[in-house]
Amino acid sequence: MRRLLIGLLIPSLCGAAAAGTRIKELVNLEGVRDNQLMGYGLVVGLAGTGDRQQTIFSAQSLTNLLERMGLTVSATAIQVKNTAAAMVTATLPPYGQAGSRIDVTVSAMGDSKSLQGGVLLMTGLHGPDGQTYAVAQGPVVLGGFAAGSGATVTTQNHPTVARIPNGAIIERTAPSIDLGTKVHLQLQRADFATASRVADAINKHFGQVAHADNAGLISVALPAEYQKKSTEFVAEMEALTVETDRRAAIVVNERTGTIIMGKDVQIAPVAIMQGNLNVEIQTIANVSQPNPLSTGTTTVTQQTNVGVKEEKARNVILKQGATVEELVRALTAIGSTPRDIISILQNLKDAGALDAELKVI
Repeated sequence: MRRLLIGLLIPSLCGAAAAGTRIKELVNLEGVRDNQLMGYGLVVGLAGTGDRQQTIFSAQSLTNLLERMGLTVSATAIQVKNTAAAMVTATLPPYGQAGSRIDVTVSAMGDSKSLQGGVLLMTGLHGPDGQTYAVAQGPVVLGGFAAGSGATVTTQNHPTVARIPNGAIIERTAPSIDLGTKVHLQLQRADFATASRVADAINKHFGQVAHADNAGLISVALPAEYQKKSTEFVAEMEALTVETDRRAAIVVNERTGTIIMGKDVQIAPVAIMQGNLNVEIQTIANVSQPNPLSTGTTTVTQQTNVGVKEEKARNVILKQGATVEELVRALTAIGSTPRDIISILQNLKDAGALDAELKVI
């Protein structure tokens, strides 16, 4: 039987305020963002686990590479099992400076069995604008392996995806905003109350410089004394703490039988009644054997049995102002299974008795 796990939701998902949350954890500066990079490269040095002949583009890429080095080889004649074509991806952080290093992920594109022991050749990583922002190269690191041959193969984790820690060097700084005389703060979770409190906290510390434009955006003008010290202003502003406000929520994971609820979830007066009706149908095959030396034949007959079992309804009544603890006790007291409890919560939500957001994941 599946076990049911019921817990209290952490403050970041419930309606209760998380006192003392820094602005840094709540907002992002508009225009200060990560940038996705992507490139196509070759991984060499594989022990016979590279792309096979039918992966045409890997052989063509190797031919083009050798041609740039002064060696002409026909793409149709080359057969190299120690090379694999790969897609290389990375994330360029905001304000990443030229010469800094970032991690890269190398993913096989063809029918290579494993990238274990391979080395990524120099690969340019491009942004959406087509410009090269970083160059990756180096030995790949796998979190698993593939060993064996034929029908006997042992595989651990995913051997066709690897990483190169600090494997790319930033060659070009990504476009980023100039802080100037005004900054815009984007709330990671849009909420009118939180946006208003963030603006109030900034105004109490710096004067009337902030205004909440909407539930997700706050405009902040730099004070006169910080006009030439925008970095110091942002650092000081992000250190301010505010009291956040979030919606009450219940998160349900049907696959694992986990239900997490915030402590401020309110339950309206309601009566819950539950009963189970089980119908079981069994088909039994009976084999009839003829007597020895007789002319009869073996026959199979089927016997169908139908059984019906109905449990008595179990009920519980929740009064006005019932807390989440009382709800948990009520659901477990009537012996509900995880699937039953999920159904009960959905019915409570439909009946208007559950004042919380119900998330099923």
